[in-house]
Amino acid sequence: MHYSQSMHKKLNSVIVKHPKDAFLDQEHLSKEWERFNYFQEPNFLKAQQEYEQFISILKQHVEQIEYLPASEAVGLDSLYVHDPVKFTKKGAIILKSGKKLRQPEAAVYKQFLREKEIPILGELTGEAVSDGGDLVWLDDRTLLVGRGYRTNDEAIRQIREMTKDLVDELIVVPLPHDQGEDECLHLMSIISLVDDDLAVVYSRLMPVFLRQLLIERGIKMIEVPEDEYHRLGCNVLALAPRVCVMVSEGSYTKQKLIEAGATVYEYEGNEISYLGTGGPTCLTCPVIRR
Repeated sequence: MHYSQSMHKKLNSVIVKHPKDAFLDQEHLSKEWERFNYFQEPNFLKAQQEYEQFISILKQHVEQIEYLPASEAVGLDSLYVHDPVKFTKKGAIILKSGKKLRQPEAAVYKQFLREKEIPILGELTGEAVSDGGDLVWLDDRTLLVGRGYRTNDEAIRQIREMTKDLVDELIVVPLPHDQGEDECLHLMSIISLVDDDLAVVYSRLMPVFLRQLLIERGIKMIEVPEDEYHRLGCNVLALAPRVCVMVSEGSYTKQKLIEAGATVYEYEGNEISYLGTGGPTCLTCPVIRR
């Protein structure tokens, strides 16, 4: 089984969660959106419509789509299925979110993976916290790990130990304070790989060494302008090399991707992506890419 140790190879199997199972209903959203630090209260009906548009794109390209079930143990952010686990060639690493409200998601996910007989490589323990959005496969032997408010040193130590036979290099990328501890800034907020030689980036928040590393490795960078960055324009999901999906407000970024030979699909994502700061990569957990 080719469990996913890539961000851009052909996506064959993915885990998602429908907003009807994460948001539950409008009343639940009214009670919870502020606690989860959303920009405003999402519209439950519109969220489902946006999601159907998103899923219809996935269905054209992905053979197997697994849905995480509704659970009383977790909250609104469980919509963003990328963060509680990260896949390696040998199966899933169960993480523990740096956002306390999200920590119960790990146990629910673990149970789901067991039911589906998907192997689990390991699990973060003790003081370790990390979100999947901070773990980026630069290639199948190089793992970038964002060190910020959501991923700490102890998690990096444990992930390094768990992946030591699977990677040649684990590279720690220090993340900036930017908007502060309560905002969601992941490594994947500032880089999305759409092929082995093409990345969408927001260089203003990147450490210099990371830009230099990408250049050294022959990776062409598409620079996302500031206004599009704030509307999640840097969050691009590869369905296959140079075939990708993004929120529909990144016209400059989209044009640059097309010029680089990419096929770009768009979905309207105000309710499901922008308001909770989770673009298409966050809405999906790639299980198998090959």
